[in-house]
Amino acid sequence: MFDQMSLYPETNSRRIALTQDGMWNFRFDPESIGEEQKWMNHLDSSISIPVPASFADLFTDQYSKNYCGDFWYEKDMFVPNFEGRVQLRFGSVTHRCTVYVNGKAVVSHEGGFLPVLCDVTDYVNKGETNYIAVRGNNELNESSLPCGAVKTLNDGTRIAAPYFDFFNYAGIQRSVYLVFIPEEHIQDYNTVISLENDKAYVDYEVFTNGNNDVVVTLCDKENNVVCKAQGKKGQLQVEKPHLWKVRNAYLYSLKIEIKDGEKLIDEYNAKIGLRTVKIDGTKILVNNEPVYLKGFGKHEDFDIIGRGFNYPLVKRDFECMKWTNANCFRTSHYPYAEEWYQFADEEGFLIIDEVPAVGMMRSTHNFAVAGMGQYTYFFETPTVPELLKNHLLQVEEMIERDKNHPSVFAFSLFNEPETTSTYSHDYFSKVFERARQLDPQHRPMTGAFEKNSAPEKCQCYMLCDFMCLNRYYGWYISGGPDINDAIDKFHDEMKRWQAKGLNVPFVFTEFGTDTLATEHKLPSVMWSQEYQNEYLERNFEVFDTYDFIQGELVWNFADFQTTEGIFRVNGNKKGVFNRERQPKDAAFVLKKRWADK
Repeated sequence: MFDQMSLYPETNSRRIALTQDGMWNFRFDPESIGEEQKWMNHLDSSISIPVPASFADLFTDQYSKNYCGDFWYEKDMFVPNFEGRVQLRFGSVTHRCTVYVNGKAVVSHEGGFLPVLCDVTDYVNKGETNYIAVRGNNELNESSLPCGAVKTLNDGTRIAAPYFDFFNYAGIQRSVYLVFIPEEHIQDYNTVISLENDKAYVDYEVFTNGNNDVVVTLCDKENNVVCKAQGKKGQLQVEKPHLWKVRNAYLYSLKIEIKDGEKLIDEYNAKIGLRTVKIDGTKILVNNEPVYLKGFGKHEDFDIIGRGFNYPLVKRDFECMKWTNANCFRTSHYPYAEEWYQFADEEGFLIIDEVPAVGMMRSTHNFAVAGMGQYTYFFETPTVPELLKNHLLQVEEMIERDKNHPSVFAFSLFNEPETTSTYSHDYFSKVFERARQLDPQHRPMTGAFEKNSAPEKCQCYMLCDFMCLNRYYGWYISGGPDINDAIDKFHDEMKRWQAKGLNVPFVFTEFGTDTLATEHKLPSVMWSQEYQNEYLERNFEVFDTYDFIQGELVWNFADFQTTEGIFRVNGNKKGVFNRERQPKDAAFVLKKRWADK
């Protein structure tokens, strides 16, 4: 139980959430001397930097953009004289951090895509200005997620060497809140939805740190009370419910109150959707109705702000996805900022929520070597126990944070790891077992497999409730004039999966081509918009051949930044939209197909 971590900050009659977004002071610490020199007390020679934002693209020099190591943020923060507990909540600090208040270390956190929460009641001076410092670090290794290494250049400069194909953006990339809550307070809640005979049932459980009574009230969109229950654990019964449907969402308001008689001690307000999810043979069912997934793999990525959260960007992305008639996306390859899920709840989008388990193959170009049979003994090294510990922790934090979102219909526990050994099976068995213990709604669990995870070799597919495949037949495999051979190879693999008789849905979570928005060619050539269209159409032929294929999530929604290299022209250009969120020709192909799919 992560006290308050899973509760998004809100202001109400008993709580105050004050955003600390804005300009902070910032300094690199390449020699890791900040702690010894007591930078947590004062940060000399600092510069101003915005929060939230990645720091890389704010600079104009190569060293700062590619900086790898320790870095510091600081801010003077006035703390009002509020009775009760005081908390600091960072939406994320990538990839690890220690938070100091008035010179004292309060909390350390590993993992760069989930909240960092610290109770600072005993560290702050109420009614005064307090000094907040954060020491972050963006180095990659093989014992934390995502996986990679650090490369040292001849001049001693260190740069990231990721085992994944997206830029290693870092910093305080999501909003920071100063939160005030009562001494006795709501810590967390669970909801489990069931449907029967034109009724919906919400089995709930509320966690508090006290003994006073709990009252739970469900209201409709017009704020009319639908039903009410008393006790920390109970059931709400909804007559003739408005169901949360795909691309047709309806959200109820859930008010949780702690009461001492008539006295209100604490309250928290949330939005919930009444919907069920299950896998039935080769079908994905939402509210017992089959759904074909159509949409995208995405990234939190945009010009200048990097992976920093930005409301206008989220709004634009959802409008673009709605325009294409999409209904789903995967949070590749890490949990996104919570506001993405709130938007998806409102818009009726389905989300495959993914933990940052990417790079579990020892290659800086694993996207290119996929399918070539490379084996790097990744799960046979001494770092595995520590990696598993961090993996389990981030699965736990992700599920605790996102478990009540109706948009989240599945959890993805890895992306493209090495899965051809019994070592990998032993590793991921523990991850899947823990995830299933944690999710009160018992959602489907899955992971995304690359080409080396062939039906005859993969040791982990049996762990998944449905299969997610990342395949690039016609791009990395037999691209260009060999595309007919590519499609033959694609059919061959799918027939081999079909022969296994798994009786589960298959979803393609990645397929796509790098495409320059300026490039047109007749006949088509690789990197042209015409080739991207042709590639999509040929892949659709395969998808439509097999009735167990129940989804297609194109890679990628929009062009995104990667590490420099000869495979990438200023980033990955597989976007259906360019990085500025304007459509390539492929967007119109998808819009037409998905209108009738």
